[in-house]
Amino acid sequence: MILGTYYEGVEIHREEKIIYARFLMPHRVISTCSAAGGVRDDLDYLYNHQSCEPIGHDPAVLRLIGPDPQGYRSLVCRQYRLPDDRCATLGTAANMRYAITKEARFRDLAVVAVCTGGAETNAGRAGDPAVVYECDGAYERVSIDPPVSHGTINTMLFISRELTPGAMVNAVMTATEAKAAALQELDVNSRYSPGIATGTGTDQIGVAARLETGIPLTSAGKHTVLGELIGKTVCGAVKATMALQDSLTPERQRSAVRHLERFGTGHDSMRASVAARLGKGKEALLAANFTVIERDPLVVAAVAALVHVRDKVAWGILPGSCAPELWATYGAQIAAAVSGIYDRLPVYRATLAAAGCTFSDRDLLSLAEHAFALGFQDKWPEETGGEE
Repeated sequence: MILGTYYEGVEIHREEKIIYARFLMPHRVISTCSAAGGVRDDLDYLYNHQSCEPIGHDPAVLRLIGPDPQGYRSLVCRQYRLPDDRCATLGTAANMRYAITKEARFRDLAVVAVCTGGAETNAGRAGDPAVVYECDGAYERVSIDPPVSHGTINTMLFISRELTPGAMVNAVMTATEAKAAALQELDVNSRYSPGIATGTGTDQIGVAARLETGIPLTSAGKHTVLGELIGKTVCGAVKATMALQDSLTPERQRSAVRHLERFGTGHDSMRASVAARLGKGKEALLAANFTVIERDPLVVAAVAALVHVRDKVAWGILPGSCAPELWATYGAQIAAAVSGIYDRLPVYRATLAAAGCTFSDRDLLSLAEHAFALGFQDKWPEETGGEE
């Protein structure tokens, strides 16, 4: 099925588990493809293939991807009647029906981004601890944690003008920054560190630029129109495809727990920790109302502010010696947002300061839980009997 034809140079097709681009005119391609990667001027197709189901699937084709990329490419191409020696391959577990295409134009310049993506289980931040080391053609485990293979953001990018080889690399840089910007705007947590994700551990990209269109463009950086179009299309496509694949939307991220997950908590564990700090009889009331409270915009804003300040300390912008004061001040905002009684800010601050929390992720989480409990106690005082 043809999804669209763009700038009279490329057709985008989709079949059950593949989206492929057929070049109607010669294109230069740069890709992460293991079988035909790097910069190539002799390809007719670029495709994105769903090689497996997202979890628990181990077909023969999946076992070929690492040790035999040529065999993997040949197997896929035979299935979909494509010439394997003229194709560059991207592989993923993402659903091809959730692929998003974004197009942007300026004068005679057209940019088309086709993205698939999932990031909930494999999101990571550049510089996170590694899990494998490649040596002599094999991977050696360097971490006790197993690598996660599902959760991949794949980008196919098509450009209507010829680019120099250097500009092709520049386009990859700009597209990668756009992907990281999408994850930043969605506030996606790394699954491997207490940081915000910049991608996943298995992301792939292919960029194709039409040849023979006049003097080649020499830059795809952020100061150029080409860079702007790449940034807008890739960022928009990544956000939209993750909304479909993972239900990962700004509305879903409006959650205090989601902001605190990267420090080692979750919905149930945080609720239990807050309940343990409450007086008797409040546990059931908290359980019935916790989701509503932790998703309240003022509560989310207060937690987000605390986490943002934590990052500023971790990055050295704010001194770690100020952490106890910062924690108490911003924790008091959380307690007041939960209770709705902002006149008690000084009391909340003094109570949290007395806890003596240090600059550690465990203490940050403990302080947030303490603040929730303080606010909840005041939201429904004892004399109400726990009734609204």
